[in-house]
Amino acid sequence: METKRETHQFKTEVQQLLNLIINSLYSNKEIFLRELISNASDAIDKLRFKSQIDPEILEGDTEFKIKLASDPEKRTLTVSDNGIGMTYDEVMENIGTIAKSGTAAFLKALEQSQKGNSITPEMIGQFGVGFYSSFIVADKVTLLTRPAGSEKATKWESRGDGSYSIEETTKDSRGTTIILHLKRPEKEEQDFTDQWTIQSIVKQHSDFVRYPILMDIEREEPIPEKELVLDKNGKPIGKKTRKVVRQETLNSMKAIWAKDKKEVSDKEYEEFYKHVSHDWNAPLEHLHIKFEGTTEYTALLYIPSKMPLEMLMPEYKHGIQLYCKRVFIMDNCKELMPDYLRFVGGVVDAPDLNLNISREILQKDPLVRNIRRNLVKKVLELLAGMEKDKYEKFYNEFGRILKLGIHIDLENQDKIADLVRYKTTKSNDRLISLKEYIDNMQEGQEAIYYITGDDLSSLINSPSLERLKEKEYEVLLMTDPIDEWVVQSLPKYREKPLKSAEKGDLDLGKIDKKKKDEYTALFDYIRSSLDTKIKEVKPSTRLKDSVACLSGDTYDPSAYMKRILKSSGQKLPEVKRVLELNMDHPVIAKIKALFEENKNDPVLKDYIDLLFDMALISEGDRVENPSRFSKMIGDLMSSALKVQAPGVKE
Repeated sequence: METKRETHQFKTEVQQLLNLIINSLYSNKEIFLRELISNASDAIDKLRFKSQIDPEILEGDTEFKIKLASDPEKRTLTVSDNGIGMTYDEVMENIGTIAKSGTAAFLKALEQSQKGNSITPEMIGQFGVGFYSSFIVADKVTLLTRPAGSEKATKWESRGDGSYSIEETTKDSRGTTIILHLKRPEKEEQDFTDQWTIQSIVKQHSDFVRYPILMDIEREEPIPEKELVLDKNGKPIGKKTRKVVRQETLNSMKAIWAKDKKEVSDKEYEEFYKHVSHDWNAPLEHLHIKFEGTTEYTALLYIPSKMPLEMLMPEYKHGIQLYCKRVFIMDNCKELMPDYLRFVGGVVDAPDLNLNISREILQKDPLVRNIRRNLVKKVLELLAGMEKDKYEKFYNEFGRILKLGIHIDLENQDKIADLVRYKTTKSNDRLISLKEYIDNMQEGQEAIYYITGDDLSSLINSPSLERLKEKEYEVLLMTDPIDEWVVQSLPKYREKPLKSAEKGDLDLGKIDKKKKDEYTALFDYIRSSLDTKIKEVKPSTRLKDSVACLSGDTYDPSAYMKRILKSSGQKLPEVKRVLELNMDHPVIAKIKALFEENKNDPVLKDYIDLLFDMALISEGDRVENPSRFSKMIGDLMSSALKVQAPGVKE
């Protein structure tokens, strides 16, 4: 019977990745074993989950295990499991192309890394490319796999040299076996065929894996007295010990979350985090809690120290690992943690849950809702209690995600508002809380002022802030797109209203009514001239030094919101802006004089258009006709320069 066998070239980005892995100066080579063991554990998890619906798939083999075997003479290390296995097509999809989009994300992250072509340990686990860390230590990798419930097996093999072979084969049992043909170790490097080296790596990185990691261990043991050869005086002759080989379990398999937290060291918490998260960085903080009462459940949650580079991607899977009486139920359980806390990882063990619970049932289950409510409360308390420096480190990584909670979690809105931080016009580039802002408010100041935009420098220098600065009022500088939704959802904080510096009446001073009346005719003329672009022209209480700015009514979308929606392809109903003019500025006085002298002078229309364009630019928007704007500025400069340049005729 002919078997199917094919040879394929790796995709370009996959080969790039392999070249980097093979040639990288990698300081933590043992990471490959942690990744292979973790993959084996995941494969068994998947089978256990599937067997809850289809018990026959186990075919009587219910002793789940991961086996390691080394052969120093052949220089091989084998990792095998009796998990769910893979079909021929699954091998092609998951091994041949490296977890679909994971490779591209990995390479993009590598390009952005300050370390150039150096692969860091955390990168390996983050992007689902852990299997390929095998090529750090092996010059050939062979994979044999047979899916549960099938007689067909698949063999995959590659030297990491640009191609791989894949063929149908036979295998005695379900699961996956990976054979690493190891490179010769350099001087003072670890030998990954050495049993003590393997034991040490497993103990350090995989001790918490919930399935036994088995290995045949050779030891010296005393020879039983009855088997000893004795001389005529009854004394033993020859060796008193002999070498024996016994299968041993290398990991403790202790559910760390079920232990009293007084019995768990910081190092154990850290290693367990690395196991469940595939993140080589130590966590920033952990939370180990046991809830007792009508219902009982235990949670061990972690706050990462670094944002996974794929967290902002649409396909990012987040959530908590869910257990019932230490039996794994599901991964990425989003129902236990809201989206704005999606950076939180860890495990929850709820003994009262049904083992066959589905995601649809989870969404409606009152126990799950209760667990979620309590976990959110505890996480927010943890963040609120962090030391200042540690919290600032957290906020720089995850602040933009946390702020989502103000918009989507009304129950905890006040607690989340306590946690947000912003730079301000007075903070000297330091992040401050809303409470700090209120504590620093000037006497007589009744509102929290803010301005939104995508460029910090433009916001600080916005004309809309001139009168606020004159009064020494601090202004929050909001530069994340999500801030637009934050201010919509948070109309006030601790009874102080939030006011946009560029919308509505700021009540910063009274307009001189007599002077306003003098400018009424000019302002009406400007409004009619710009009728298609603005809805009103009025004297400004915002401006002190600048001549013009644009503003909106209190409930109008901001200029930044309009740009956000436009860039995302969304159409917004046309909302005209208000043109505010500084009546104390000499330019406005001269335009008034020109208007009163000859309102039909074509130059007047040019100046009006120029005022509008200047206001647009000051809020970070683009002018409609840049070349015309540039020419007008050039003409104005030319007429303003009284000294004639040498060789230039009037």
